[in-house]
Amino acid sequence: MTEISAAERDRLLEHFGRRYNNGDVIFREGDPAREVFMLQEGRVRIVKRVRTIERSLQILRQGDLFGEGALLPGMPRTSSAVALSDVVVLALDPDTFNVLLSGSAAVATRLVQQLVRRLRDAEDHIENMLLRDHQSKVVNALLRLAGEAGRTTGSAQVSVTPLELSARAGLDVETVKRTVVQLREGQYIRIVEEKVAIDDLDALRRLFTLLGMKEQVRA
Repeated sequence: MTEISAAERDRLLEHFGRRYNNGDVIFREGDPAREVFMLQEGRVRIVKRVRTIERSLQILRQGDLFGEGALLPGMPRTSSAVALSDVVVLALDPDTFNVLLSGSAAVATRLVQQLVRRLRDAEDHIENMLLRDHQSKVVNALLRLAGEAGRTTGSAQVSVTPLELSARAGLDVETVKRTVVQLREGQYIRIVEEKVAIDDLDALRRLFTLLGMKEQVRA
């Protein structure tokens, strides 16, 4: 965690650090929200159950905050958090987190940035829900990832796993994998060292427009 000194980080880990193994559930949807978590090592998947199906909402990495619903008294968990690897977190009760927040402008900035990102991700999920075909959902997610990397024209490489892409597209992993194969066969993307290489963003954007026109014709 770059916002605080190494000595302060070690002190916090000594008092509030927790370790989870790959696959461990950190908290479950519906549990009382009593702690805010700051991810120090590893990756965490945020999952929500819709009827009988679990959907990945986000894949979190080192430095991310999660479980911030604990800052609202009496708030239950609205999703589950599962360790995607061996994980180290800081588990802070609201009072301790507020003390840390008030003493570090960088931590406060990180929280604001994360909340803004959550709002943006929510808007992306709503947009993808309005798209009907799977290919449009995946293409839209890839274009947004390229945009977040500062690439809107020319070529781009985005580092994203099938699980992360499924969370962004709002689809299950197997559907995402099949769709990626279709895009690769159409020469819109390449897979290079676990990254998605897009050689022509304009061509991918034209495909997205074409898919939208086809959907309008079907409707």
